[in-house]
Amino acid sequence: MLGKIVVSGFSLLLVVGVVIGVIAAVQKSDGSPANMDITPHMKAVSQLCQPTTYKDACTKTLGNVNSTDPKHLIQGGILAISESLTKSFNLSNDLIVKVKEGDNRTKTSLNDCKTLLNDAKEELHDIIDKVSQANLKDLTLQADEFRIWLSSIISYNELCIDGFDDSNELKATISNSTEAANELTDNILEMLGGFTKILSSFGLELNLPVTNTRRLLFEEKTGYPTWLSAADRKLLAVKDTNRPKPNAVVAKDGSGQYKSINAAINAYPANLKGRYVIYVKAGIYNEEVKVPKKMPNIFMYGDGPRATIVTGKKSFAGGINTFNTASFVVESDGFICRSMGFSNTAGPDGHQAVALRVNSDMSVFYNCRMDGYQDTLLYQAKRQFYRNCVISGTIDFLFGYGAAIIQNSLIIVRKPNPNQFNTVTADGRKEKGQNTGLVIHNCRIVPEEKLAATRLTTKTYLGRPWKAYSTTVVMQSQLGDLIQPEGWKEWIGNQFLDTLYYAEYGNTGPGSNTARRIKWKTLHFLNRQGAQAFTAGTFLPQSAQWIAAAGVPFLSGFK
Repeated sequence: MLGKIVVSGFSLLLVVGVVIGVIAAVQKSDGSPANMDITPHMKAVSQLCQPTTYKDACTKTLGNVNSTDPKHLIQGGILAISESLTKSFNLSNDLIVKVKEGDNRTKTSLNDCKTLLNDAKEELHDIIDKVSQANLKDLTLQADEFRIWLSSIISYNELCIDGFDDSNELKATISNSTEAANELTDNILEMLGGFTKILSSFGLELNLPVTNTRRLLFEEKTGYPTWLSAADRKLLAVKDTNRPKPNAVVAKDGSGQYKSINAAINAYPANLKGRYVIYVKAGIYNEEVKVPKKMPNIFMYGDGPRATIVTGKKSFAGGINTFNTASFVVESDGFICRSMGFSNTAGPDGHQAVALRVNSDMSVFYNCRMDGYQDTLLYQAKRQFYRNCVISGTIDFLFGYGAAIIQNSLIIVRKPNPNQFNTVTADGRKEKGQNTGLVIHNCRIVPEEKLAATRLTTKTYLGRPWKAYSTTVVMQSQLGDLIQPEGWKEWIGNQFLDTLYYAEYGNTGPGSNTARRIKWKTLHFLNRQGAQAFTAGTFLPQSAQWIAAAGVPFLSGFK
C-alpha cells in the first residue's frame, strides 16, 4: 500500500524503534512541538502509555525497560506484574503467622490468597513465554486472546480479596497490594486493546509471514484444533444419541473402570495428545471433583443432566470461602462437557454455595444443568460457552470474572428466603481494559414453581454491579413477568453506576418492557449493530473455531 513501510523479520523491530523516536521527537500527543531533550526511549514509553488509565504507573514501569521496541516494553510491563504478584504472595504468607488463634476464617482467606496468587504467577509465566515467542504481527492478531489471558490475573487477585469479610482489617492491607498488580495488568490490557492503532500511527504495514507455529491453534480449512487427530475430530462431532468410545468409564455400581469421577480424571495419560474421553454413567456422585490445570482437553459426558449428577453442599455459612464451595471445579483448558448435572444442596440458608466453578479457557458445556441458590455458577476466568443448559438460583447465581456466553438456555429463578430479592447476574469485571463480561443470548428467564405464586412481590432483577466495570448483556431472550420494571439493581448506593456497562437488545416477554427501566447512563438499549459486539462470533475471541471444534451447535451471530 502507498505510504506504508513493508518490512519483515528482525528489521521490523529496528524500524519500529526508529519510527517511535522520530514521531515522538516531532510532536507531543496534543500535536504541539516536543521537547527535543526527551530521549527516544521515553518518547516510546509515552506513546505506548497514551491509552492507559494508570499513566503514572505505566510511565514508571516502562521507564525502567531499556528499549524502544514495543514488544520489549510490553514484556517489561508483564514482568513488573509478576514482581507485584510475588510481593502480594509474600505478604499473605507473612500475615498468616500474625493471625489470632481461633480466627479460622482469616487464616482460610490468607491461605486461599496464597493458592490464588501462586496460580496467577504460574499463568503469567505462560503468558510471558507466549509473548516471547510472538512477533509484532502475532501480538496484533492475538491481542484479544492475550487480553483474555491477562484478565485472568485480575480474577485471581479479586478472588483473593473477595474471600475476606468487609469488616476484616486485613482486607484493605491485601487489597492495596493486589491493586498494584491490577493497575499494571490493566495498563498492558489497554495497550493491547489499542495495539493496532498504535502501530498503524507509525505508518507500518505488518505484512509478515507467520513464523510462530504456536499461534496457529486451529487449521483454517477445518476449524479444528491442530492437535486433534482425524479420529478425535469425528468423536467430537458425534451427537449425544450416538456416544463416542470413552477412554474411561465411571459407574457407581462397579460396571465401569472407576467408581469415582476423580479416579477417572487421575488416570489421565501422561504425554496425551488429543482428547481424553470420560463417560460418567447415571448416578448421584457426592464427591468434590476437580479437573486440574495440568490435564487439558478432557471430554466428559453423562447419561443426561437429570441422570448423571455431581453434588455437594459446601457453603459460606458452613465456614468455606465462596470459590472453594464448588461441587465441580474445572481448571484445565479445552474442557468439554455434555449431558451432566451439577448441584449444590446447601440451600438458601447456606448463602454463597457454588455448584460449578470454571477456570478453563475455551470450555464448552452442552445439555448440562447447574442447580443451586446463591452463586450457582462461577465463570471464574477466560472464555466459556454454555448451550442448551438449565441454570437455577436466587441471588447473583450467574457470577464471575471471565468472558462467558450463555446461549439457548433456560434460566430458572428460585424462591429465596423471606425478605430477600433475586438477582440473576453479578459480573465481576474490575478494570476498564478487560474484555470480559457475561452475555445471555436467546434464553428464557422464568420462575420455578415454588416462586410462581409470589413472583410479582418477590423482586427479581436482571443483575447488579459487583465490580466497577461490571458488564452484562441480555439479548434476544424471553423475560418473564417476574423481572421488575426497573430491570437492574444497584450494588450499594451509587457505587459503580458511572462505570458499569449493562445492555439489552431484542428481548421479548412481559419482563422485557424497557419503558420503566432504571435511569442509568450506563444502561444501554442497543440496536442490531451495537449488539453485534456481544454475539459469540465477536465477543469470544476465535469462538468460531473452538466452539465448532467442540461439536455443539451455536449461534455465531443473531438468531
